[in-house]
Amino acid sequence: MSSESREPGDGPQPPPPVPTANETTQLTPASTYFADEKIQIPEIESSGFSFRKLWAFTGPGFLMSIAYLDPGNIESDLQSGTVAQYKLLWVLLSATILGLLMQRLSARLGVVTGLHLAEMCYRQYRKVPRLILWIMIEIAIIGSDMQEVIGTAIAIYLLSNKAIPLWGGVLITIVDTFTFLFLDKYGLRKLELFFGLLITVMGVTFGFEYITSKPSQLEVIEGMFVPWCEGCDSGALLQAVGIVGAVIMPHNLYLHSALVKSRDVDRTRSTKIRDANLYFFVEAAIALFVSFVINVFVVAVFAHGLYHKTNKEVHDLCVHYPSINASIFPENDNYVDADLYKGGIFLGCTYGLIAMYIWAVGILAAGQSSTMTGTYAGQFTMEGFLNLQWARWKRVLFTRTIAIIPTFCLAFFSHIEDLTGMNDVLNAIMSLQLPFATIPTIAFTSNPQIMGEFVNGWFNKVASILLSVVVIAINTYFVVQTMNDLHLHWYALFFVVIIGICYLIFCAYLVIHMAISMGNTNLLRYGLVRRYIMAPTDAQLSVNPISYSRSISDWTLGSTATEIARF
Repeated sequence: MSSESREPGDGPQPPPPVPTANETTQLTPASTYFADEKIQIPEIESSGFSFRKLWAFTGPGFLMSIAYLDPGNIESDLQSGTVAQYKLLWVLLSATILGLLMQRLSARLGVVTGLHLAEMCYRQYRKVPRLILWIMIEIAIIGSDMQEVIGTAIAIYLLSNKAIPLWGGVLITIVDTFTFLFLDKYGLRKLELFFGLLITVMGVTFGFEYITSKPSQLEVIEGMFVPWCEGCDSGALLQAVGIVGAVIMPHNLYLHSALVKSRDVDRTRSTKIRDANLYFFVEAAIALFVSFVINVFVVAVFAHGLYHKTNKEVHDLCVHYPSINASIFPENDNYVDADLYKGGIFLGCTYGLIAMYIWAVGILAAGQSSTMTGTYAGQFTMEGFLNLQWARWKRVLFTRTIAIIPTFCLAFFSHIEDLTGMNDVLNAIMSLQLPFATIPTIAFTSNPQIMGEFVNGWFNKVASILLSVVVIAINTYFVVQTMNDLHLHWYALFFVVIIGICYLIFCAYLVIHMAISMGNTNLLRYGLVRRYIMAPTDAQLSVNPISYSRSISDWTLGSTATEIARF
């Protein structure tokens, strides 16, 4: 009987059931690039390793690996070779391996729960810290976006032989990003193939520079596997710190945990989840190996060509090419302070104009690919943290506007040296955001209520925590050094100190939450922890993680909204 025709005395009617929260209630059908299409996993009778299955899982890892090849990383590579020759290649290798460890945890979270990292944060953190987390990750995405815009603008500037000014290149990135993002209308596999093409372009272009420059293969191998930096000064140490900060990016963990949802994995069967975890890890390892090789190409080229080379030496090489801007290298005996633009000019003066243009094509591919994956990362974080979804063009316009306005002003009113010099500041900003990705990832993947039999073992817990501590300590040192180099006034320094205190307090909040997620329930004895740190949904989580995102038994959208409003 309907409520409109109910007779008096029939008694109160029960309220309509509130839908249980799951991945589909969080997202609208147009929310992600894989919403309308998921890749089916073939059924293989053999129990051994299947390359056919690996091909079905191939895609997310390569999209994730693009963040290891963005213009900020490329510039960090060439500076590493210029400052320390091949001696920091082992740092690059170590950072890539450590990055793989964290990406593995991120992918496992998405596979086991069916929820990506931002969606899990929405369920596990209270409203205020959740919003702070979102803002911090947005800052990281925008900082990375600015590096990509700068790199793309420099590539266009080189390719046009200065015909298109830097500010023109900055504006072009708005149009081309919208254009390329429409590619996902042609299907998920075609989009992934396009990203693979861009990675191939980077491999071919930077590989060409490597073959042309002919660095010492023995020194390259020695630099990779001998963890020492003999004769290195403080500049080399700072460069090593910069490598770690540039390679491991916070928003990439959010991105990877969402990308793995593009595969149709049956999460009701633990064997299927175990298979997916294995193949996603193998694919990520292959993808990061490819990115590492490309990074090595860049380091080796400039280690061979620019290490301990003076501005005057390079300037004299450029005399033979009147069309090249040799004035970028002043006629003095100072060592070259390399960046993306100077690197291209050096290659053109040393190996011919074709080398400069090929370098620019590689930088353009790096900028375009990382721009698109960064946009997807922003879309995932916004819809996850805020439980809302914008049309993709609005999302692109929002992040592009924030990134392009300061970059455009700098490009229009300043010189190219100022534009490329922003890289260190942006790396420092992104380094500060790293705990806001690593700590939640470790917390959720170490929580048996979320991961069940796929929860982190002691080795994973210890390794990931040590990794986080080391990387955060390294990045803190990098940020402090960058602040010292800026020579701030006392009032600006005071502001930085206040921000630093708030930053440490919030990190402590995340660490306490992580400790409880890992099983330290003694902390729940304190009322302050129960009231302000643990989310109201914590005690009601399902202990069946295979169906976690489908049936969080008592956790409904209505009750959660009430709890959050009360908070």
